[in-house]
Amino acid sequence: MRVLRRTASAEAGSASCSAMAGGSCARLERCGRVSRPGSTGSEVPPASLTVPRAETCPARGGGGSRRSAQDRCSGGVPSPASWQLPFLNVFRHFRVDEWKRSSKEGDVALVTDKVLKSSVYRIRGSVSASNYIQLPRTSTQSLGLTGRYLYVLFRPLPTKHFVIHLDVSTEDGQVIRVSFSNLFKEFKSSATWLQFPFVFETKTPRRDLAGVAPPNARWTCLQLDLRDILIFYLSRHYGHLKSIRLCANLLVRNLYTSDLCFDPAVTVTEARRVKLPVSPVPREMAFPVPKGERWHDHYIHVRFPSYGSRAPSEHVEKSCNPPETGHVSQRPPHPAVFGKPLLSNRSSAAQISSPVLPCKVPSAPRLLPEVSLTYQHPEVSSIGATSIPGQHPSAWVEATDAHTVVSGRRALADKSSGVPVALEDLGSCKLFLPDPVLRLKGIIGFGGHSTQWALWTKDGMAVVYPCHAVIIILRVDTRQQRFFLGHTDKVSALALDRNDALLASAQVQPPSMVRLWDFQTGACLSLFRSPLHTVCSLSFSGSGALLCGVGKDRHGRTVVVAWGTDQVGLGGEVVVLAKVHTDFDIQAFRIAFFDETRMASCGRGSVRLWRLRGGALRSCAVDLGEYCALELTDLAFAQALDGHQASLAGILFVCSHSGHILEIDHQRMAVRHIRRLLPTQSPGVPLTEKQSFSVGSGIAISSLGVSTTTCAVGSEDGYLRLWPLDFSSVLLEAEHDGPVSSVSFSPDGMRVLSTTTSGHLGFLDIPSREYTVLTRSHMAPVLALSTEQNRGQMATVSLDHTVRIWDLATLQQLYDFSSSDETPCAVAFHPTLPNFFCGFSSGAVRSFSLENSEVLVEHTRHRGTITSLVITPDGRFLFSSCSQGSLVQYNCSVSRCCVLRVAANVVCQDGRPKPNILAVSGDSCRLAIVGPSKCTVTVMESASLDELLRVDVSTLNLASNHLDWAVAVCFSPGDSSHLLVSTSSNKVVVLDAVSGHTLRKVYIGHSEPVRVVAFTPDQKQVLSVGDAIFLWDVLDIPESDQNESGAFSVHEPDSIAGQLEDLASGASGLPRLQVPIPSQASPPPLSIHDRPLEDSAGTFSTSDEEGLCEENHVSEALLQAQAPTPPVLVEREASGAGDGSRQAAKGSWAPAVVPYHPSQTSDWSLRRVKPGLPTRPDSYKHFTARYKASTRVKSVSFPPVGREQLRLKAVVGYNGNGRVNMVWRPDTGFFAYTCGRLVVVEDLHSGTQRHWLGHPQEISTLALNQDGQVLASASCCGNTATRCQIRIWDVSKGLCQHLLSHHDTAIQALAFSPDDEFLVTLGDYADLTLVLWSTATYELLSSTRLPEPVHGVAFNPWDANELISVGTSAITFWLLQHNGTDTSFQVHREPVPEELGASELTSLCYGASPLLYCGSSSGQVCVWDTGTSRCFLAWEADEGEIGVLLCSGSRLVSGSNTKRLRLWAVGVVPELRRKGSSARSSSVFMERELTLDGAIVSASFDSGMDMGVVGTTAGTLWYISWTEGTSTRLISGHRSKVNEVVFSPNESHCATCGEDGSVRVWSLASMELVIQFQVLNQSCLCLAWTPPSCGRPEQQQVVAGYSDGTLRVFSISRTAMELKMHPHRTALTAIAFSSDGQTILSGDKDGLVAISHPCTGMTFRVLSDHRGAPISAIQSISKEYGDLGVEGVDLWLAASGDQRVSVWASDWLRDRCELLEWLSFPAPATSEALGLLPPSLAAFCPWDRAILVCVGLGAHEEVIFYSLRQKQVVQKTPLPFFAMSLSLSPGAQLMVVGFAECMLRLLDCESGTAQDFEGHDDSVHLCRFTPSGRLLFTAAHNEILVWEVTSPSP
Repeated sequence: MRVLRRTASAEAGSASCSAMAGGSCARLERCGRVSRPGSTGSEVPPASLTVPRAETCPARGGGGSRRSAQDRCSGGVPSPASWQLPFLNVFRHFRVDEWKRSSKEGDVALVTDKVLKSSVYRIRGSVSASNYIQLPRTSTQSLGLTGRYLYVLFRPLPTKHFVIHLDVSTEDGQVIRVSFSNLFKEFKSSATWLQFPFVFETKTPRRDLAGVAPPNARWTCLQLDLRDILIFYLSRHYGHLKSIRLCANLLVRNLYTSDLCFDPAVTVTEARRVKLPVSPVPREMAFPVPKGERWHDHYIHVRFPSYGSRAPSEHVEKSCNPPETGHVSQRPPHPAVFGKPLLSNRSSAAQISSPVLPCKVPSAPRLLPEVSLTYQHPEVSSIGATSIPGQHPSAWVEATDAHTVVSGRRALADKSSGVPVALEDLGSCKLFLPDPVLRLKGIIGFGGHSTQWALWTKDGMAVVYPCHAVIIILRVDTRQQRFFLGHTDKVSALALDRNDALLASAQVQPPSMVRLWDFQTGACLSLFRSPLHTVCSLSFSGSGALLCGVGKDRHGRTVVVAWGTDQVGLGGEVVVLAKVHTDFDIQAFRIAFFDETRMASCGRGSVRLWRLRGGALRSCAVDLGEYCALELTDLAFAQALDGHQASLAGILFVCSHSGHILEIDHQRMAVRHIRRLLPTQSPGVPLTEKQSFSVGSGIAISSLGVSTTTCAVGSEDGYLRLWPLDFSSVLLEAEHDGPVSSVSFSPDGMRVLSTTTSGHLGFLDIPSREYTVLTRSHMAPVLALSTEQNRGQMATVSLDHTVRIWDLATLQQLYDFSSSDETPCAVAFHPTLPNFFCGFSSGAVRSFSLENSEVLVEHTRHRGTITSLVITPDGRFLFSSCSQGSLVQYNCSVSRCCVLRVAANVVCQDGRPKPNILAVSGDSCRLAIVGPSKCTVTVMESASLDELLRVDVSTLNLASNHLDWAVAVCFSPGDSSHLLVSTSSNKVVVLDAVSGHTLRKVYIGHSEPVRVVAFTPDQKQVLSVGDAIFLWDVLDIPESDQNESGAFSVHEPDSIAGQLEDLASGASGLPRLQVPIPSQASPPPLSIHDRPLEDSAGTFSTSDEEGLCEENHVSEALLQAQAPTPPVLVEREASGAGDGSRQAAKGSWAPAVVPYHPSQTSDWSLRRVKPGLPTRPDSYKHFTARYKASTRVKSVSFPPVGREQLRLKAVVGYNGNGRVNMVWRPDTGFFAYTCGRLVVVEDLHSGTQRHWLGHPQEISTLALNQDGQVLASASCCGNTATRCQIRIWDVSKGLCQHLLSHHDTAIQALAFSPDDEFLVTLGDYADLTLVLWSTATYELLSSTRLPEPVHGVAFNPWDANELISVGTSAITFWLLQHNGTDTSFQVHREPVPEELGASELTSLCYGASPLLYCGSSSGQVCVWDTGTSRCFLAWEADEGEIGVLLCSGSRLVSGSNTKRLRLWAVGVVPELRRKGSSARSSSVFMERELTLDGAIVSASFDSGMDMGVVGTTAGTLWYISWTEGTSTRLISGHRSKVNEVVFSPNESHCATCGEDGSVRVWSLASMELVIQFQVLNQSCLCLAWTPPSCGRPEQQQVVAGYSDGTLRVFSISRTAMELKMHPHRTALTAIAFSSDGQTILSGDKDGLVAISHPCTGMTFRVLSDHRGAPISAIQSISKEYGDLGVEGVDLWLAASGDQRVSVWASDWLRDRCELLEWLSFPAPATSEALGLLPPSLAAFCPWDRAILVCVGLGAHEEVIFYSLRQKQVVQKTPLPFFAMSLSLSPGAQLMVVGFAECMLRLLDCESGTAQDFEGHDDSVHLCRFTPSGRLLFTAAHNEILVWEVTSPSP
């Protein structure tokens, strides 16, 4: 039954309120007297942010809190010990001169400095890491210094490098390494390491920011804010300073720590004389300044992070002349910097790349201010004020050098003699607007977790209540809302003290977090974790000094906690005063207002009185006698007036679920009265003397409140009743729509606040007897909304079976509609009529009238749940979709709409309502839908439903392992030609609604489900709907800021050179500052004219490109692409005189131009400049090289032929990233494919492989000539190859015969002519070049620049002089003309047929003469007659883009990005060609279809198209048999990075694991995949196989560690998972079996090592010695040596990322584990190859197990051999680079080391020789010898190479 009712807009007096004179609908039964001894108002101000103008130390946020300035400086860090206050001289305290508590290494001496005239320590040496001072002496000790600031007084040695390392411990025990050095070139960071470059800047701008110290380097006071460094960069809280290492080359005077922010330029005397509001530097820290001179003329002050008194997001303070502070307010705080912006010729785009920070910072970028080095500021005293008005903020003085700390690619420098002066008030610094520019305005909703929490403020003018994770303060008179934001889950309890000073709130998510807020400002004063698993109730004492909480622990027991909160506003912390567990149920808990040490609680069968005394909570039960079985629900203390009603003092009222109200004397602990609320009896029915205690007999009371004269009772029958305190009769009652959950009196007792379980919040005004509803709420998630502009209304539908109409101005409910049998799922307002439409789960669509409150019409054309409703803005058409994919069009221009069309299988079929899968344009002409599949978006004409465009969004996320799909569509409000598509990868793709091209992508990154987001009709506000309804204001950007932060800006060519250079080198890995604007003009045709001549009719001519220039690299090509001139082909005469043009005759081929001669300059040149950087087309056909962080060395010294000790035996994997990178000839059996930069030639019968190595970069494509004797392969450009490389291979010999180079970026396709005389190469979308080569000499014959990206090219198999290419908007016919030795092109271009819409032609192949088949991006196949250059047939062949087409005889094979491979019968197509335009595609039918595991990228079939080989993007090669309809996996590899390789003890199998979550077991003999275990949505990071002691087949197990901290044990014989454990909270990084296979050792990312039993799954020991750094290696062997001095049967080691190794002896059966050795090595200063520290790896030496072999440990590139017997390093072997992987052979004394430089080195430890080998395309991060040592496995990303270990020839 449906009910539609109208709700009054004001909602005042809508509830029934009546005075009860003679009777009432409820009565009270007096149960007799039981006598047993027992036991100031102020208006709420809006939330504001107060920023102090001057402060001693930086505050992270604004003021506005109750903390003092001292507390803001300390930031909540515990106060240091008294011996560290006010500052600590570190050298003196730790007695550095005695070297007992500190250590020195290398050249460290005490010298006298002439400038300071005191003793300083000089640290020097050629290697910084070998010459240092370290405090404390050993790494196991800690300094324990808690001061916030560290002051380092030092001077860099001229023309040298220096390094400073700090180990800082966080509050949770994590150790962070913070390093500063002028060795570093850029800022780098990890979870446990921060690296900051220290830059010296001179007057002459230097391109290289990092460099040696200048000759005149000065003494520097480096002030480090350790607390802010950890907060800003790692979101961690500073605990203490653990250790310090000062490395060469520098002079250091001393180190100091303090909580005070000192100004080194201000002495104590000056501060006292001028009364400056700063902390002067102590005398012992001060540098001597000659009389009459300025401090900054001699010294430098570097403060880091350089934030002044404002928040870090507002400005950066410089203190080279501090108080004359630099004004750099237009910069985000990341990267952390010192001083002013570095003057550089870099482009602004290169300087403003801004990574995401953990702290809240403005995201709007700003350009660096213009500065001048010639402006001289007037003399200003160094102790002047912090700002000098009247001067320009960018005034600078001349500088000689400067110090800077940079991070990322921005730098701010600190001048030594010329400094910026703060010439304007800091208060004028402009705040950035947030991004997105939204401000929360209002929330419609109440509750979330519970509806019982609603509180009055002290003045009774506002109420406080939660709405899910937001706390709302609502003024009852103006309805203005204020918000407390910070909770991450639903609020479970609230409490407000009597003075409106403190607000306490708890959230649901266990363990429950409690927040204390400054109620007046909204600032969070304290955030702490409660000892409760969930907090159910909070109660404040009257003064706010005591807070009590009640909840459950994780075992379900009731816990009561008392916190002391009196010091929170004074800079202190919340302390636990008492905690007690109880077995009694507690439903309500209150602190007595008259005594803060006394409390009361009630629950099932108990009322208990509590008292806090002596740090303990004690309770005593009130004897309830026969009423001990009552279910008590709430309690309240009587509010007695002073001097009046003394009898009420200490009276406690308690209510029950059975209707009882107990009146308890708190002092005497006795029940005074018991009354009961009973339902009204019919007249004449006698009352019984005594009612039962069952719930059904009385009215269940859920809440009560007591004022000085009345008692308010809320019951489950929906009534709020007011009684006098003697309960003689009902005074007032108000009926609600649902059970009342809580009641509360205002402080004056004149209003009663009530809440209901149905989400209503309101109050009863007692004097006026009016009830006012403050807010209503949906009680389930909101599914959809719709707004109406004329009346300013909004409609919402929810899972609570209601439709509600709201007033957007007041946020009040106007109407509601309820249905008990069906759920409303979608809603839409009529734009002109007072009607709205609603779709239901039953499939019905109904139209409702708001004027008559009735259903106008009902349609039931849908069979599934309605998923979306949308109406055109002109009100003509309504569209609805359902879960079964049907679309219905209605004519709604009349009041009773009618059905016009029904289309089946058009919309994506999804059972869940998705209100945004339909959208209409603002001009009402287009309809966009998500469908027919979730990966496609279709645009239709709204009136006729004719399809205009179809876009496959799955191709827009090529980097993902999963297909992307559309979630919602929306037309741009301002431009109907732009279509916004929200995808499953949390990004918004902006498409051209006409062409389907991608304009830009915006990542939105929602972390919780927001079901609907919509603009209000006036476009000034945004509505977001999920659990509640949020209304956001759109903040306008001031006009003055628009130029600074505009979306686009115009750059001169010179200014963008740096950006282009970074882009060309691949260095720009950060998000772009600006979204590139697509060209507004379509590319002109490839002609000698700007556009086709009037009589050319689509014909055009072209010519050869300029001569081959070795200096024309990628960056130059990209630079040309920036010029604003249009593309023009210019003809030059031989003599250079004049320009000319040629006009092509209409309908004919254009004549050829002068051919290309390699020996002379081309007579034709191309001046083509595109308006922006090349944008990758939407087509998946284009090759994109996988991003690699590694860099290859340009030269490798290979071992002599015949003496190689490694021979490449097999390659595991296929490069699914390539395109047409597999060839197969059925007649000869030749089969080749690519893997990285290798060409793999494999015999499909025997499985043997040959490997052709030579390409410097990843191979993109292959081509085999017609006779199968020549193979061409092409690779992209890179750091070792400035141009693409084409290699011509002799198939029979396997040798490279020719090496070609011409293309700049990547090669899209290769093709040989049918007579094998020519080779054509096609550049990609950035290269835009088509090149013709002669196969006789492999000389370049012609090079032509293309007007648009071309996707494919093919020669005519019947005419070697004709080839055809397909591209973005046209098909191009190329005709070769030969004039002697010269070859030129004539070209003809035809547009894409209109029948294909806005599709692009993406693939092509020739059929029977003269047919050409072309595939399109929309899944259509069109057929062309090459004789007449016309398209005569097209059909829908797939739902996605067709990337592969092959035809032979009467069969055609198509492959697409939908993973489908289809076989078509096209034998009738030649006959259809004769019919011309009357041909129909119904005769073309599909014979078979197969679905593979990825998009089809390469295919090859036999002449009968019966069998073939197909490659996919998943890295798999499939054998296809159309006859049997089967697909067989030939080649398979991991799709993502391979993390580990392990071997069975008998070497019959090996197992690999990868980031894709798979564990794969391979046959070692054939390298064929045998078993695969897959875990979804997790990465498998480590792997181990049971040791040889477990020899039986049933004992063969593999244990795998995953990114979620789980550990899984797989049985090989049973091919099943046997056990799953969860011993870690973070990702596992290393794992190993004990020697007997009965114990598993696992290490995680946090440095914990867990010891577990694989049989029981129990973890019986956890070692935390490596806490703080990830475990990088674990190895366990049987202990064979008795001379190591420890007992045990196993010897095992663990290495961690902080360069530490521990060695242990254990006997797990006896639960014994003893530390044998602890090694700690210095960290390398930098690793330029990878950008991070190299991994710390260690292993036991197989031929001497008492020796550890370590790499990545120490400051140098070397292998360290450490003897456990001798306790020292016995050997060091140098390496060319830092090692990334390590493996030692159990057979011969061989060791393999992999490097990030894509090479590996084999070391013969017996002879001392070394051999280098290549083959990988990325960093060799994994090396593993087999147990016998006969084979070696190496891995780089997803490539696995198998090497055979051979004995060198003598």
